[in-house]
Order: sequence, then structure tokens, then C-alpha cells
Amino acid sequence: MPGFVPGIFVFEAACVRHSRLYCPGSAPLCTVILRCEQSVPRSHLRMTVKGCNMSTAISPLAPTDVPDMPEIAGVKLATAEAGIRYKNRTDVLLVLFEPGTAVAGVFTKSKCPSAPVEWCRANLKSGKARALVVNSGNANAFTGKNGRTATKLTADITSKVAGCKPAEIFLASTGVIGEPLDASKFAPVMASLNERARAGDFAAAAKAIMTTDTFPKVATATAKIGKSKVTINGIAKGAGMIAPDMATMLSFIFTDAAISAPALQALLKDGVADTFNAVTIDGDTSTSDTLMMFATGKAKDCPKIARAADPRLKAYKKALQAVLADLSEQVARDGEGARKLVEIVVEGAVSKASARRIAMSIANSPLVKTAIAGEDANWGRVVMAVGKAGEPADRDKLSIWFAGIRVAHKGMRDPSYDEAKVSLEMKKPEIFLKVALGMGKSRDRVLTCDLTKEYIAINGDYRS
Repeated sequence: MPGFVPGIFVFEAACVRHSRLYCPGSAPLCTVILRCEQSVPRSHLRMTVKGCNMSTAISPLAPTDVPDMPEIAGVKLATAEAGIRYKNRTDVLLVLFEPGTAVAGVFTKSKCPSAPVEWCRANLKSGKARALVVNSGNANAFTGKNGRTATKLTADITSKVAGCKPAEIFLASTGVIGEPLDASKFAPVMASLNERARAGDFAAAAKAIMTTDTFPKVATATAKIGKSKVTINGIAKGAGMIAPDMATMLSFIFTDAAISAPALQALLKDGVADTFNAVTIDGDTSTSDTLMMFATGKAKDCPKIARAADPRLKAYKKALQAVLADLSEQVARDGEGARKLVEIVVEGAVSKASARRIAMSIANSPLVKTAIAGEDANWGRVVMAVGKAGEPADRDKLSIWFAGIRVAHKGMRDPSYDEAKVSLEMKKPEIFLKVALGMGKSRDRVLTCDLTKEYIAINGDYRS
């Protein structure tokens, strides 16, 4: 059967569904002989290489149409292998900006933020950026004074090759929490990064910042400001520890529009509310969540925009929202071990905020997520999640739909409920779940994914 592997495996792998066997040796690569009595999809195989746990297969929910990413005037990018944690793959990204580039950012609300998050917050006040450095494999979080020293050293190394002040450099790190980051590893590659930086290679940039992601996340859109055509490009990474209250893991937006830093900040804050803030994978907010936006102002004949309320930004706001929505959905599609994308709509709530909290209660419920993984339309678990949310709800007004089929109505199972019909819909890769509260007129929407055995395998062995 195409895509399935029978019998005996002889390579550095393990079947995470039926059995697991990891090589005990200390060599970077060890051959493992694994016998599994069942034929299994390739998606159930995970590569285990010393210092790097990666899926052998791209998520089955990955987008099939990946856009060609255009150049952004005033932006140059380069990637390199610094050996922060991973071997034989890029793990550091350098982005260079032309003078005059404005910057905005939103960050994690975790009370234990990473050192790079603190660095960016401190330097965001100037509203100016000349470079961005992102590394994968080490989050530089919960690393104390060493973490702060590492961020300063990274900025100092970069400022010397980029010809700017350290305060004009923004930093982001993703990976293991609690392990010191050896920032000296940036020194041997930074000069080369600076020399090789070129416009346009956003796909390579997205690959360099991946950790447990199975595919690079990119999005692009264009719009007009006045008579000037401007471009918005975005990249993101994130597959686990996703329940943000600002952004999700790491995402970076680049535009050639001429927008002031205060206006950019307002646009970004508004843009994340129903995109990155409405995605959850596992209910855990990262210490490193960072979403930053850079505006070079290099688009031809682009008028300078000082206020987010400027009417000339109407089309631009829609384009930015589209990029943010695209990237945040890709994060949900790449949830660790995910096999199903789940869209949850709550309507009839007393307020949008109330609808959001109820939707998140459903989306973060392990019982709901595992039922979906098992292709079980267990609406009783949805009732449980609504009830525990602590928001206004009335059992006898509650209605629930799976894939457009009403399964519960007015406090009991729907009279026309058809188990076979609903079960057939649950086998599809995308699941739509709707809850009508009957309490008001407000609604909200969030995205999540199912919770599978592979999620446990990935995170149980993350540091192994």
C-alpha cells in the first residue's frame, strides 16, 4: 500500500504508535532494528538523532499551495549552521534592514520571559531596527545572568558586522528552556551571514527557525496605499507550547510600506486579536512568544503613514490580517502530532470575550482533543468544556454541531442524531465544531488540532 511501511525497519527510527526503541549508544547516529507486527503509515515514524528529534514526515495538514515569496525592498536575509543544538541543518537567521526601518512587536505575557524577549522590549521604544537575529535549538530562557550576557554578546557581534548600534538589533530564540546559550557560536558565522545576505529567500529563513515544526511557514500579500503597491511577507515557527496571549512562538512580518513605529504597533496589536491570539495547540504559553513587524518604507511613491487610523490603510489592514491569519492557521496545522485541524465557533454568547473563553476551554480540553483524534463525536465532552469555562451558559439552551450536523439541542441529544453519519464526517482531516449558547448575540472563533500519541512521544523525548 503506497505510503505504508510493513514489517521490519532498519534505520534510525521508531514507530511511535505500536512500539518504541531508541539506540543506547552515544554515537551521533546508531542503527536501530525495530520490528512492528502491523503496517503503519510513514507519519507514525519519527527520526531520533542525537541532539535532534524531528518527524520524518510533513504534517498531513500542511498547505499544498506554498506561495512564491517576493522580495521586500530594504530587507536582506541569510541563514547558517551555527551548531547551537542541531547538526547538519541551518539554525541561525540574520535579517538586515535599510536605515529608517520602523519596528513594532508584541510578546509573551508569561511571567518568566526569555532574555531575548526582555532585550526586544527594552529596545522597541526607539522604534528603529537595523537587524534581526533568530536562532533555533535553544530558547535562552530561564538562564539568569548568563542569558542576559548572551543577548548582549549576540547584539555586539552582529552590530560590528552590520555597522549599527547594538540597540538597533532585535533578537529571538526558540528551543529548549533552561540551557545556557553559547552565543560565541555566532561569531564564526556572522561575518559570512552579513556578506551573503540577499533579498528574497524567505523560505530558507523560515526553515532556519524551525524546531519541532514539520514544514516552514510563509505567507505573503499585496495592497495599495494611495497609488503605491506595497508588499507584506511573513514567516513563522510553532508546533507546540502554543496558547499565546499575544502571538505564538516566533513570527516576523516584513513590509516595504512607509508606516511609523507607533502606527505599526497599533496595527500589529489589532491584527493578532483574531489570528495568533485565537490559536491553541496544548494550552501552554511559551516563555519566548515573539511577533515582530518591520516596515522599511522603501516601496516606490509610498506616502508616509503616521496613524493607524489613516483611511489610506483600509486595504493594507485587510492584507496584513490575511497574512497573520494564514500564518496562525499554519501553526495550528502543524501542531505536534496533529492529524486534524479543528475550527471551533461559539455563538450566542453574552460578549466576544466570553465566547473566546468558552471556545478556548473547548479547544484546550484533552478529552475533547483526544476524542477528535479518535474520530469520536463525543459531544458530552464539549458540554463539559462549556460548563467548566466559568462563563454565562444555560444547559437547557445549549446546542452543538459537529461538521454541520446538530448532535445536541436544548440540553439533550438531538432527536435526529445519527451516529453513523457523524462518524463518517469525523474521519475527515478538518473538523468544524459549533456551539450555540442562546445567551446573547456575540461570537468568536478559535483554531486548534487533535491530541495524538505522537504529541506525547515528541514531547516525552524532546530533550533526549
